[in-house]
Amino acid sequence: MTPIKYADATKSVRHVFVRDLLLESSIGIYDHEKIRTQKILVNVDLSVTEETSPLKDDYENVVCYEKVVKAIQNIVNSGHVELVETLAGKIADMNLIDPRVIAVRVRVEKLEAIENTKSVGVEIERHKN
Repeated sequence: MTPIKYADATKSVRHVFVRDLLLESSIGIYDHEKIRTQKILVNVDLSVTEETSPLKDDYENVVCYEKVVKAIQNIVNSGHVELVETLAGKIADMNLIDPRVIAVRVRVEKLEAIENTKSVGVEIERHKN
């Protein structure tokens, strides 16, 4: 399958994104990861159908990145998750609830999991049929 083009003027699609959201998360399969939080980076790319009516310079008429960030924070703060794949899936599913979002790419990176690495993690892409 061809990766989605997140912004596409010919299809009236805009790209909304969140870059390098740094959070403390209770994540991991090991006992030491279950007793302390660790730093993660979250990146999200949304492919959003553009509105046919004027935006009127009102953020209520767009997919708001601030709301996306707050929803990610709520997911991360809702309790321990063992797999980065699970966390990425929850973030993707949350974004796809909005009918204007037609595709989402989520990257979750653990910054302290493996010694001598900058980060490890997973990136997923989901889209509506």
